Amino acid sequence: MLKRKLAPLSRRGLLRLGAGAGSLLLAGCDDSISENPRLLDFVGKAEKLTYGAQRLILGRDALAPEYSESDIAAEFRANGSTSPSDAAYRALAKNNFADWRLEVGGLVGTPLKLSLADLRSLPASTQITRHDCVEGWSCIGKWTGAPLSEVLNRAGVLPRAKFVVFHCADLLTDGDPDDFEPGQSDSTDSGGVAYYESIDFVDAYHPQTLLAYGLNDQPLPVANGAPLRLRLGRQLGYKMAKYIMRIELVASFAQIGGGKGGYWEDLGYEWYAGI
Repeated sequence: MLKRKLAPLSRRGLLRLGAGAGSLLLAGCDDSISENPRLLDFVGKAEKLTYGAQRLILGRDALAPEYSESDIAAEFRANGSTSPSDAAYRALAKNNFADWRLEVGGLVGTPLKLSLADLRSLPASTQITRHDCVEGWSCIGKWTGAPLSEVLNRAGVLPRAKFVVFHCADLLTDGDPDDFEPGQSDSTDSGGVAYYESIDFVDAYHPQTLLAYGLNDQPLPVANGAPLRLRLGRQLGYKMAKYIMRIELVASFAQIGGGKGGYWEDLGYEWYAGI
């Protein structure tokens, strides 16, 4: 019997393998698993393995592909919520965000309050990158903003800090992920949960990680996250927080939301959504 020689796995293949394993584990999470400490420990270790494997394969400084002007989509498709119903946010938008301030706090040496003018005065970076949505679609746009590293350097990161958390203005219904259709307006119910996301300092200081205030040479539209959104080219779209109001540096997620590091993560999505 002839033995067929297996082709070596590419980087992308290895990443898909890791992501697939994580998805299977998530799909298998039911009440019996949540009540079994040994299985929970296994799931937790498997997710860390996927995260560690992607970091090892891609490296800390691997860049997301960048494209040409001719590749830019005629209309950049909006992901997630597109019209925050929060009254304070709507008042800021009505005044073209002149009174908006980005608060930077938590484990920093110098808390900051930055206006859009302050952010635009920082060294700017422009990139033409692709947005990959967990739903399966992608879109290429030209983003302009301040590197997150510039803001963190001005705030002064304290040694105990491990993560950067983004607190946002959009309120979502606290339910099953399948109950929320990306693109719908946010919940006006008092039970709405403010969207939040987080990244580690490998991604925070990555040269392509932007606090974006411009899209396709125009001010960032509300549907795409105005006045400020995160651009994180090496992860899926749900990691790229929109309508950012506050940045908090923390040592853990224990006291934030459901303790998993993000709105969707609290509902079962993976914290590290590398592509």
